[in-house]
Amino acid sequence: MSDPGNKNGIHINADQAGQDRIPPRIVVVGGGFAGLEVAKALGKVDIGVTILDRHNHHLFQPLLYQVATAALSAPDIAEPIRKILSRYRSVQVIFGDVVAIQTSSRQLLLADGSAVPFDLLVLATGSRPSYFGRDDWATVAPGLKSIEDARTIRSRLLLAFEHAERTSDPAEQRRLMTIAIIGGGPTGVELAGSIAELSRYTLARDFRNIQPEKTRILLIEASDRPLPGFAPELSEYALRRLRRLGVEVMTGRRVDAIEPHQVSIAGDLIPVGLTLWAAGVSASPLAAQLGVELERGGRVKVAPDHQVVGCPGIFALGDVALFIDESGNPLPGLAQVAKQQGIHLGRALANQIQNGEELPSFVYKSRGNTAIVGRHAAVFETGRLKLKGWFAWVAWAMIHVYLLVGFQHRVQVSIQWLWRYLTYERGARLIAEERDAPLR
Repeated sequence: MSDPGNKNGIHINADQAGQDRIPPRIVVVGGGFAGLEVAKALGKVDIGVTILDRHNHHLFQPLLYQVATAALSAPDIAEPIRKILSRYRSVQVIFGDVVAIQTSSRQLLLADGSAVPFDLLVLATGSRPSYFGRDDWATVAPGLKSIEDARTIRSRLLLAFEHAERTSDPAEQRRLMTIAIIGGGPTGVELAGSIAELSRYTLARDFRNIQPEKTRILLIEASDRPLPGFAPELSEYALRRLRRLGVEVMTGRRVDAIEPHQVSIAGDLIPVGLTLWAAGVSASPLAAQLGVELERGGRVKVAPDHQVVGCPGIFALGDVALFIDESGNPLPGLAQVAKQQGIHLGRALANQIQNGEELPSFVYKSRGNTAIVGRHAAVFETGRLKLKGWFAWVAWAMIHVYLLVGFQHRVQVSIQWLWRYLTYERGARLIAEERDAPLR
């Protein structure tokens, strides 16, 4: 029977004699920062929890752009979920793809036809690229949310140079060596800076018939400045650094159309060899399965304790949740937000189950917002503190190394960054099997 004294809407079952409490079946969907922290917090106190993901690995998404631009390899930023949670004997890991959430019968339906029951559900499934109703653009302008996305971008990027090397047509060479990046937020800025360094420093030594250092890189942003979420002076610094790298920053202009060989920007047709999408994201489509009204970006509104409004016992964390802070502002979709939410909810659920405590409200403590603009250049902002240049780059590196899961990854990535800093070399320049990319 349910616990009538529970004000949070969480039900803890009891046996027929009413003596022993039976812990609820807790299921976490998503092995990202938020989901892992919930599982670890419950596992530390030996509370049973099942974590379910359609990938067998945890992915450090903030460094995906470095995989896409051949600076790191995929194993450098990914770790098997089972390995991460192996020390917690009460945590079960299921490799599977959730296709439906049945809130009435309290079960998840998987793609293989099986079902996973739950009493408490934590939805931490992240986000995906949003093309603002033009999903047909996805095939010619890939976003960056998974290892597969990063490998696709890396292959298409390197193939553009390979095809340019083989053609004797100067116009075709220029087209193939023109790269358009849609979106001037942190992902777009980091992609632009990294591709500029790849072409101007690393690839410049490798080709004979083309000059990769003359690659034309376009960064297209609809607002009036890159990094619109940062202070204006930091955006101005990023703009100067990008232009110093040769990146053409086009602000105040929107995309009209994206085709395999060209993009239309505010009516201007620009021949391109590759288009990348960094203009927006939307919540995982699983959010719609809850049957509640979706907010902007497909997110579900959550209460201060992270329960989905209108769905007792169902929680949402990270990019899939719309959490309004004490100032009335939605929390950004950052790794540090998801990590803090997961730690908070995991500990709160443990105290609820073990001691009957009410779930406390979550309070986010910002560790700062940062973006890298290129070699030893970055911007960092937290409260009144604003850094740019080398000091901001060090802060960026420290934050990202700290957030990486696994000591060996922190060491590997640190060594590779140091080597790349000294030599400009990038060793992950591998082309995957996708050879029919829309380049020629």
